[in-house]
Amino acid sequence: MDTTRGSPWLWLRLGLVAFVLAWILGPRALRDSVPILLVFLLALGLEIQFLVSALRGGGPSRTPDRSPQAIDREWYGFDVQDMHGEEDEDSQADWSPAPPRAHPLRNFGIGVAVISGLVVAVMLVGRDTGWAAIPGERRAEAVARFSAEASRIADKPVSVRCDEARDYVGAVQHADGVATVGGDLAILTPEICDDLYRLAFEHETNGVRTGRALAVLAHESWHLRGEADESTAECYALQSGVPLGERLGLTEGRALQLMRQQRIENALRGADTLEYRLTAECRDGGQLDLDPASRTFP
Repeated sequence: MDTTRGSPWLWLRLGLVAFVLAWILGPRALRDSVPILLVFLLALGLEIQFLVSALRGGGPSRTPDRSPQAIDREWYGFDVQDMHGEEDEDSQADWSPAPPRAHPLRNFGIGVAVISGLVVAVMLVGRDTGWAAIPGERRAEAVARFSAEASRIADKPVSVRCDEARDYVGAVQHADGVATVGGDLAILTPEICDDLYRLAFEHETNGVRTGRALAVLAHESWHLRGEADESTAECYALQSGVPLGERLGLTEGRALQLMRQQRIENALRGADTLEYRLTAECRDGGQLDLDPASRTFP
């Protein structure tokens, strides 16, 4: 019999399966707030910890020895031979070694197989969620809208493309968007396009993610306009992001709040994004203030 049945590891695996199913079938807010990759990494870490602990323990488990101990014989005069002679068959069974447990590597293999199966399930379902789940005609309409907004900021006709193949942007390229300075094409990740679509067409907002999507579209639009400096383009993007957010359905106050959150995010980013760091001139009345007459600045 496998003694892992009823163990906390079994319940952890069942809990992992239940959570992933809830992540797949549940509300979009859950998928947005919980990175599923992090969940899988934690589960794999627990499986590795379980394997290491089991290997260090070593040897099959045995039931405790319930026969009289030396101190019992000394104090109470138990005769081990008499005790053995009076044992019934049930008592003898209780003192027998427990069946050996399944090898730790077998349990580890089962855990990895469960995690792998869930990863495949998420990947298959992921093809039908987010930007990819939007009908083709609606995606084309959304891209046309994004292009019109980018053209307005760039002050010339430009186009926006959503990089569904992830050839130019994404986690590997460490960029949510890319554009050639002075060019006419901006390329965005499907996630940025999806967040912009949810705002403009579904009237849905997702806090920091919505603000990030607005800032990325505006940032790349400023590159298309001819601004090469990343810090300056970012400062201009935060300012342009307010009217952009309004045109896509936000109130002025909400759009301003989201851009101010992006300003905070800018200050918190790591050393690898120093070129995007806002300077002291990115302020109300500063050299990078696009509208000095206005007192509203992100």
